[in-house]
Amino acid sequence: MKRRINPVVIVGVLIAVVTLIGIITTLIMRRIPTRKQMDLTEYYGQTDDSEAVIIIGTQILEERAVMSGEQPYLPVDVVDSYLNQRYYWDEEGQQILYATPSELVYTPASSEAGGDVWLKDGTAYLSLDFIKKYTDLDTYVYQQPNRVAIQKDFSDVSVVTANKDTYVRYRGGIKSEVLSRVNKGDNLILMEELENWDQVATWDGYIGYVEKKSVSDVQTLNMDRAAVGESYTYLTMDQPVNLVWHQVMSTDANAGLSDSIQNMTGVNVISPTWFYVTDNSGNIINNATVDYVATAHDRGLKVWGLVDNFTQDISTYEVLSKTSSRQNLVTQLVNAAVGAGIDGINVDFEQLSEDVGVHFLEFLRELSIECHKNNLVLSVDNPVPEDFTSHYDRAEQGKVVDYVIVMGYDEHYVGSEEAGSVASLPWVEKGIQDTIAEVPAERVINAVPFYTRLWKTEAGSLSSEAIGMDTAQEVVTTNNAQVYWDSDVSQNYGSFEKDGCTYQIWIEDSQSIAAKVQLVQKYNLAGVAAWKLGFENSGIWQVITDNLSGSTAE
Repeated sequence: MKRRINPVVIVGVLIAVVTLIGIITTLIMRRIPTRKQMDLTEYYGQTDDSEAVIIIGTQILEERAVMSGEQPYLPVDVVDSYLNQRYYWDEEGQQILYATPSELVYTPASSEAGGDVWLKDGTAYLSLDFIKKYTDLDTYVYQQPNRVAIQKDFSDVSVVTANKDTYVRYRGGIKSEVLSRVNKGDNLILMEELENWDQVATWDGYIGYVEKKSVSDVQTLNMDRAAVGESYTYLTMDQPVNLVWHQVMSTDANAGLSDSIQNMTGVNVISPTWFYVTDNSGNIINNATVDYVATAHDRGLKVWGLVDNFTQDISTYEVLSKTSSRQNLVTQLVNAAVGAGIDGINVDFEQLSEDVGVHFLEFLRELSIECHKNNLVLSVDNPVPEDFTSHYDRAEQGKVVDYVIVMGYDEHYVGSEEAGSVASLPWVEKGIQDTIAEVPAERVINAVPFYTRLWKTEAGSLSSEAIGMDTAQEVVTTNNAQVYWDSDVSQNYGSFEKDGCTYQIWIEDSQSIAAKVQLVQKYNLAGVAAWKLGFENSGIWQVITDNLSGSTAE
């Protein structure tokens, strides 16, 4: 007799089979990568037809381009910040100025699209074609949604190479939506290595994740690129620069040059403080004389006239931010230099506020053009780098001027809350290191002080005065100061009590100056400068010469 199969058992078996199939299917599906495409409008952020997303390298910007037909226009601030900072918006002239090494190009803005510069709703936008005229870029323009992807780095790029056809996904995981298909052999810019996934960027503007097993180990990519535009050339000396500044407050003071330099040796550049900005229109006082230049040249000295912004009633921002006043300043300086027959201009603009930075750089670019047309060496003085002077942008300075001078002094200055060295060696050396991280060492000059500060503490109140080398030694000798070599700062330190006051002095002398000048050879710098003529002692010239040449260096 046949046994009847219990229907309940049949149902149970069927349920078990279906469940098992479901489990197996789920496990299989979990291992099958999705090919679902990411909604690009969602990925890039919704834009209307008049805007375009901007992707630069591995960054999707919040700022938007505007579109005219198929031509993107990028805001000038974006161009300056990310691509090429030499597009200068001239508010006064309503135009873009672009300084090449040899000329200043003027491109007026139009209220209509179609040209190089579009002034739309008060913002200047530059066409992508105009940007590429002076900037080495790879660009990709797409629609639906509108976007422009820009690559600007072509050397020392960390990349991985696809070892098979694969996908870049929105997130790390095979179930994450697909941003882009990658073919075997394609390079991807590596952003971050994770355990099983790499965060990457494609050259055409997708930023996402690719499976580590699908790509090679990290490699460094360097691409040969055709140069775009002119390259800067520099007017540099074929021997180490040995410069001294000469403080000259009037034309009559020029007559004292012969006496001031009669015992001077080794120096090959003298920089008289001849020019200073006298008003917000960019006019200058000019104390240069041809007799001074003739005397200096007879002694084998190049003359670099110094211009400063120390006049109390002027606004450096007003002078440099208006193209009319900035260019008036450039014209007056170059005309004064050519008229006196000097060899260079030294720019000593100090205490620049952050809002002046972009205009100061444009001033240097425009001055560089005119200086080089007239065979004038252009140098610029900078404080030791600090976070609060980053807007000086020494890297850009170093591209457009011949020499960048590091003023390695005023570590402690009048008004400092504590007494200390004017220029301790570790502080000076760090200033040089930070500068040559941005500027080629062979065009950096290390400036040293011939002065020191005598610090006085009276009833808890601190004050100081700057004194020259001979005066410093007289103070020490006259007051029987206790002096010892402080190896932490590489200076002789002295102190004494007098009339109820405490005096301290960190002395600049042959030992301390020798240590500072030796940094020139240590870091392969262009040379040395000294502030100022008249503060030196008679033996310091030979100390500088010997240590500049390395004849006494360890």
